[in-house]
Amino acid sequence: MRTSKRERILDAAVSVINRDGVRAVTFESVAAEAQLTRGGLLYHFPSREALLRGIDEHLVQSWEASMEALLGKSAGEATALERYQTFVRVSAQSATRAELMFMLDSVGPEFPSERPWAPVVQRWAPSPPAAGSDDPAVLDNFVARLAADGLWIYEAMYGGQLDEKVRAQLTERIGGLLSPEQSRKA
Repeated sequence: MRTSKRERILDAAVSVINRDGVRAVTFESVAAEAQLTRGGLLYHFPSREALLRGIDEHLVQSWEASMEALLGKSAGEATALERYQTFVRVSAQSATRAELMFMLDSVGPEFPSERPWAPVVQRWAPSPPAAGSDDPAVLDNFVARLAADGLWIYEAMYGGQLDEKVRAQLTERIGGLLSPEQSRKA
């Protein structure tokens, strides 16, 4: 399947970020990476802000697509336990620099109404326990989510330095924290 120029631009921008950071994203650097003219890039993204928003959405869509591919179905077709297990397995994969930077940036105050990561996380990850909740299954599932998030961030910050076998053991252990009982209710 042939990728569109828009996809080529977004993939090139992600490459620039992974190599040189977000500050290096300019029309010139991305156009050079995508082997397009600056005008070709401006056709799809009229401003740097539009390009950054496009990158954010592209990363989120790719992240959710990886979960759907691993599970073989969408979040809406899956049980809560299947979604949570898939979230844990995908979180065990090393985050890219771009994913980490954009996810962290999405919690900032700059664009409160434009948080493309939040709906995807809500679809796939266990929610925090409600205030006053004493359900141990809800707590176990949220602890598993925090552990999966921690593994994902650790791998991003330290360049995927964990041995594959250790990562697999951690993923298995984190997945073991998930409670099938509470997951049936979600």
